[in-house]
Amino acid sequence: MEITGSFGFFDDEDQLEREAAERVLPELLALKAIKPPDKLKNNLMGRLGFETDVLSLSDLPAADKYANHLSWLKVLAPFIPKIPVETIFMHEFQRNKNIVQALVITKVDVPEEVHEEYAESFFILEGRCACTVGDNVFELGPGDHLPIPLHIPHDVRLLSPQVTAVVQYQLS
Repeated sequence: MEITGSFGFFDDEDQLEREAAERVLPELLALKAIKPPDKLKNNLMGRLGFETDVLSLSDLPAADKYANHLSWLKVLAPFIPKIPVETIFMHEFQRNKNIVQALVITKVDVPEEVHEEYAESFFILEGRCACTVGDNVFELGPGDHLPIPLHIPHDVRLLSPQVTAVVQYQLS
């Protein structure tokens, strides 16, 4: 039995057809490709493992559904404790007239609560959790953002041993 460069799986005609398909495929993909909106691109790149934003502690935006969790992890790294958290750790890193932002690391579920004076949101940096908001349950992981409306009961149940998140309170 003779073994060729294609390991005997293709005869010459099949080999030529495969090579032709390999030449045409990138062109066909380019014709059908959709460029994501720039805002969405940051989040997609983070989910693929690429940091895109260069954030500064002195000028942090509100985290939203378009944010890149890897960029946030990098800028908040100085606040992440070197010693493992036993239950829950919270560090406020920004407060102004519009927003309060805090880094939260938890190994425990967060019981139900209701906010009457400010809207809350979660931006998950590491780990997985399930947030019940009213009658809806949302499973969240790295890069997911969840706004919590005023006056709606909500809680957080961990699905991984630990969750690291940005918690935001919209004050105005």
